[in-house]
Amino acid sequence: MKPTVRILGTHGVPASYGGFETAAEHVGRYLRDAGWRVVVYCQRDGDGPTWEDSWEGLERVNIPERRPGWRGTGTFDLKSIRHAWKAYRPGEVWLTFGYNTAMFDIAPRVRGVPMVINMDGMEWTRAKWGLAHKAILLANERIAGAIGHALIADHPEIARYLRRHFGDRRVSTITYGAPEVEHVPADRVHGLGLQPGAYATLVSRPTPENSVREIVAAWSARRRGMPLVVVGPYDADEPYCRAVRAAAGDEIVFTGAIFEQDVLRAVRFHSALYVHGHTVGGTNPSLVEAMGAGNAILAQDNVYNRWVAGDRQEFFGNEDDLRGVLDRLLDDRPRLAEMGGAARDRFRAEFTWDRIGHQYHEVLTNVLGSRSRGTYREPSERTNSLISVE
Repeated sequence: MKPTVRILGTHGVPASYGGFETAAEHVGRYLRDAGWRVVVYCQRDGDGPTWEDSWEGLERVNIPERRPGWRGTGTFDLKSIRHAWKAYRPGEVWLTFGYNTAMFDIAPRVRGVPMVINMDGMEWTRAKWGLAHKAILLANERIAGAIGHALIADHPEIARYLRRHFGDRRVSTITYGAPEVEHVPADRVHGLGLQPGAYATLVSRPTPENSVREIVAAWSARRRGMPLVVVGPYDADEPYCRAVRAAAGDEIVFTGAIFEQDVLRAVRFHSALYVHGHTVGGTNPSLVEAMGAGNAILAQDNVYNRWVAGDRQEFFGNEDDLRGVLDRLLDDRPRLAEMGGAARDRFRAEFTWDRIGHQYHEVLTNVLGSRSRGTYREPSERTNSLISVE
């Protein structure tokens, strides 16, 4: 009988939302090809009953949810856990991306459900959250760390943090991945008014911790001879977006969010340089995607970015520092080419989906094997009733 993995905590497959969904899709495909039955829980807009179907050999449990934002996501997670628990049979393991609703996993864990949890990089430390939201996230982080049979960190620094709080034995480092991009026709970037190899890119959500305003201001400090293409929703009428636009000179190109993956892939591939300002969060999928496209990397100098990009790239500390790096680097085409080759080498060594799928396969197999040597108890009707959705 095939082993079964139930993937929870994402918006589902196919990926169209973010890093967790992309990981669920690629890891799910790898496990499918390795002989697993893969069940993915998918959040759908609207009302109505749950329905099941399949996509590329992955089984999908589709759960409608009408509420937007974190409230809807929390309810979806609760419904997913309730469904997974009722469907649970020995020989199954749960793979959960994120810990934001870990409190809902306590009862299934007590009843013996094997759990592997991707711990999502100290989410509670992000500046965008208020004090109450940070407290809730921290509490759920500690719950997840206590109940997971295996804990996945997406970066060695996150792994060190988890080991300090939860011990060494259960923590593994498995990064995010990206597809390698080796050729993309140039017509996609021509359609945006860009010339291949004659622009730089920044792909980021508009938040202060991603250093977008500082990058835009440093780029605009003088003529650079090439545009910086800023991809993301910067047309919103909110203070940070306004600050970014106010700092922008005429060499900054705001494309808005690009949802067509083939267009975004082309923008990355034909870029001369990728500028990455993230200051927190472990392994960033956007940085990995730029490396998979062979981009030279100029990143904010912190322990997260240095490990991901490798020591053959360039780094900056603050806005003044970035101005100097740009003055030196943008005219040095041999150096940019060297950095692009080094980024691709680093990507192939650490961030391919085949490597990451194999790592998840090992962790899931080990957890399932170790738990199956114990005694499982089927969830009782009395305990099932503890999980309910209004």
